Amino acid sequence: MIMRPGQQLLLPANPFFIWGSLIGALMLNMSQNMGMLGRAAWSPDLLAVVLVFWTVHQPLRVSIGGAFVFGLLMDVHQAGLLGQHAMAYTVLSFSAITIHRRLLWFSVPSQAAQVFPLFALAHAVELAVRMLSGGAFPGWLIILAPCVEALLWPVANLVLLAPQLRAPDPDANRPL
Repeated sequence: MIMRPGQQLLLPANPFFIWGSLIGALMLNMSQNMGMLGRAAWSPDLLAVVLVFWTVHQPLRVSIGGAFVFGLLMDVHQAGLLGQHAMAYTVLSFSAITIHRRLLWFSVPSQAAQVFPLFALAHAVELAVRMLSGGAFPGWLIILAPCVEALLWPVANLVLLAPQLRAPDPDANRPL
C-alpha cells in the first residue's frame, strides 16, 4: 500500500487489542445506557466510532458480520426492537469499508469530516427503523450525536493507534 508523505509506519494490529477495544466500547455503551436518565439523544455511540475505526483500518478482521453481531448485542441490551442497531451498524460498516482506502489518504481532521456522513446515515437508519415500528421520536437533539461522534474521531485515532506506533529509529541509513 502506498502511504502518504510523512505517515509513520505502523506495527501490525494485535487481534486481541482490536476485539478488546470493541468489547470495551460495547461495555461503555451499555453503562452509558444504564444511567439514571437512560441514554440521552445527543450522546455519542462509542461502539459506532470504534467499529468504524477498525473497519477502516482492519477491514479483513472487523467486517459487516462483526458489526451485525455487535448491533444485536446492543439491541438485546436495550430490550428494544431486535435488529435496530444491527441494521444501523451493518450499514455503517458497509459504508466504512466502501471508503476505507480513500479515507486513509487524508489527515485525521479531514477523516473526521468524511466519517461524519457515515455516522449521520447510521443514526438516520436507526431512527427510521424505530419510527417505522411505531417507536417514539427521541427529539431533535439526535442531530448532535453524529457531530459528537465525528469530534471523537481524532481521539479514537490517537488512542487506538497508540499500540501500533513504532518508535522512531535514529539510524540515518534506514529510511523506514
